[in-house]
Amino acid sequence: MDSNYTPVPVSSLVELQHLNNGIEIGRADQNGMSKDASEENEMDKVDEMPLIFYDDELKPNNDDGSGIPGAVFNLATSIIGAGIMALPATMKVLGLALGFFAIVVMGFLSEISIELLVRFSVLSKSASYGEVVQSALGLPMRILSEICIIVNNAGILVVYLIIIGDVMSGSTDHIGVFDQLLGHGMWDTRKLVILAVLVLFLAPLCALEKIDSLSFTSAASVALAVVFVAVSCAIALVKLMEGKITKPRMGPSFRSKEAILDLLVVIPIMTNAYICHFNVQPIYNELKGRSPQKMNKVGRMTTVLCVIVYFSTAISGYLLFGDDTESDVLTNFDTDLGIQFSSILNYVVRIGYVLHLVLVFPVIHFSLRQTVSSLVFKEPLPQSRGKTLALTAILLGFLYLGSTMIPNIWVAFKFTGPPLHCPWDSFFHV
Repeated sequence: MDSNYTPVPVSSLVELQHLNNGIEIGRADQNGMSKDASEENEMDKVDEMPLIFYDDELKPNNDDGSGIPGAVFNLATSIIGAGIMALPATMKVLGLALGFFAIVVMGFLSEISIELLVRFSVLSKSASYGEVVQSALGLPMRILSEICIIVNNAGILVVYLIIIGDVMSGSTDHIGVFDQLLGHGMWDTRKLVILAVLVLFLAPLCALEKIDSLSFTSAASVALAVVFVAVSCAIALVKLMEGKITKPRMGPSFRSKEAILDLLVVIPIMTNAYICHFNVQPIYNELKGRSPQKMNKVGRMTTVLCVIVYFSTAISGYLLFGDDTESDVLTNFDTDLGIQFSSILNYVVRIGYVLHLVLVFPVIHFSLRQTVSSLVFKEPLPQSRGKTLALTAILLGFLYLGSTMIPNIWVAFKFTGPPLHCPWDSFFHV
């Protein structure tokens, strides 16, 4: 077939010209591929990229962090604190059916909020809770949220120290463990007990720089909570078999004005039962091979674990003490339980609870130190080891002063009540 074109040697370097104005359109490279073809291939690669870059695609995975079990224990430790002792009284107000429903629903909402928080933090590339708030609401609201978290977490830690001091050294209404075992003396002085616990046990744990370093202590704290639940359930089962337990209510009581007002007290207890959101980012940042899917799995496993622990604690405590259940069920374990080995079980529950608080303390303190560092030094964590130790020592000093100056936990709750942390920790609830 005749043609006006002549063959071009393969080895030739050809420059393509526009027929009209001579503008260069493409130049063949040494492999015979034109510039247009190369650019087209590059555009094909761009088209294949995802519209949203996830955090693990932008940054190298953290292969030295904690695994899923360690992250679950750290997150569960952030949730299960001193508030667990108020759940039996909550069950007394709501009844078994409504109480179980409230525990499950709040756990479900908390799990959804954790997933939303993780998703938003990845999309906004936020490394801390404060950065998430800033991305959503701006810098002024971030500063306000960090102040609220500092006051809330510091108040919680002061409450922990007060409870440790009251349980071990006693208070005006209850006799301490040291007084029962060793008699009254200098060793059961409240200030001395708190100082000894702070220096010997809490300071070394709080000095750790990474939250994944607390995975083993968090696992131990969850185990102690499970021990408390197991002991309470065993005692309740024994008394149930002996017919010493009165029939519990299935719903709330509306017989008196006081009973109705008690329902209002239950609201902040239940809404704050699963508060852990200020520790979600640190745990996610140190998760081995982190991804939103992995962190969502951590959140779901933690929620299931906490729902089981919460419901078991609430129902066993309510069945044991009925309408005599105190707002802090630990005070009910000062009396005779009406079964064999009652005094030994009382010691197990009270000392186990103190150890639980000692192991929970560093996890909450980590969030406190991170927030203070972010607010004061404009960095999530101090870059030098010396600055970390200095900040830790200063914070522990203030916490000790607060625990010795505040007479009881109810005074502390007036300063760190639900209004301070509900708006921020519940921001992602739907």
